[in-house]
Amino acid sequence: MSLIIYLIGFAFVIGGIAWALIVAKVSAVYVMIAVVILIGIAILTGVTRTRSRD
Repeated sequence: MSLIIYLIGFAFVIGGIAWALIVAKVSAVYVMIAVVILIGIAILTGVTRTRSRD
């Protein structure tokens, strides 16, 4: 459950960054590349921070 909350928070951050890039007139291709990279980072950090320790 905490992973979902973590990813929802990260989705807001990614959305804000994408919005800022669009307002700054950055090409849509570069915005999508940045979003894909940030989604990958979000999944990796979310899993490592929320996994249960053995």
